[in-house]
Amino acid sequence: MKGEILRALTENHGAVYSGEKLSEVLGVSRVAVWKHIKKLQELGYLIESSGNGYKLISVPDVVYSWEFPEWESNIHYFDEVDSTMTIAKELAAKGCPHFSVVIADRQHAGRGRLSRQWYSTDGGLYFTIILRPQIPPALMSRYGFAASLVLAKTLQESFGIDAYVKWPNDILVNEKKLCGMLSEMDVVDEQVSFLNIGIGINVNNDPTHDEPNATSISALTGETVQRKEVLGAFLKAFEKEISRSSLDHVMEEWKKYTLTLGRDVKIVTVNDTTKGKAVDIDDTGALILEQEDGVLTKIFYGDCFHQASDSRD
Repeated sequence: MKGEILRALTENHGAVYSGEKLSEVLGVSRVAVWKHIKKLQELGYLIESSGNGYKLISVPDVVYSWEFPEWESNIHYFDEVDSTMTIAKELAAKGCPHFSVVIADRQHAGRGRLSRQWYSTDGGLYFTIILRPQIPPALMSRYGFAASLVLAKTLQESFGIDAYVKWPNDILVNEKKLCGMLSEMDVVDEQVSFLNIGIGINVNNDPTHDEPNATSISALTGETVQRKEVLGAFLKAFEKEISRSSLDHVMEEWKKYTLTLGRDVKIVTVNDTTKGKAVDIDDTGALILEQEDGVLTKIFYGDCFHQASDSRD
């Protein structure tokens, strides 16, 4: 109902919308309309109330489920959680539908790669998408690469940000980290039960206190950006992208948006460190390194560090 009221006020182009008309259009009492308006005002929506009706003045930077009408029934919003990945895993195990999304304003224990912490301060965008893909587990990494590809393209095309991908799926701008991703899947009888992709994007927060070599959309654009605009644009493009059956095209297209290939890199895992020149990725997303002795090595996971002496060609 709150979403319907907001859409009605928005479509009224800033004019006063009478309570009687809202009541008639929405099929509820004027008292019910008033209660929902009051709650929206408490949530930060600036809605002027007068004897003539209601007028929407401004919308706060929020990511409530009703802000995304296309996916509203599948969106689970929380003010605070330990981790959206944890909530998503619980929901997936209970059978929630494909393309369900868990969003939180703040995470107390956001997770990064190799069990690192993802600092989740106010103003950032933190969410996990629950997928139920119909392809073999061996090809599941294509969805993570598709997510990073789509996000880089969305940031470039919709927000004018010069975003590129660092293997496997971080988003960088001018070598500074803007976004991180983490994937987790569950396999039952050699079939994927679910694949969860957790994404953290620095939007209006300042991540530099905890991560000096990071940046945010607001820092790059010089203005506050509505997080719902970022999330809505990404979800629309990502849903369209993964509707394409096997995602055979993803790896080749990902290469056009990466900063990693052709550069000397260092890959760090829990157990070891490998250095070499990143020359390619295979159809599973494994990074192919050419080491000093000319031997080609496949790296399947780890943190990738670009060497400072190289630059993008």
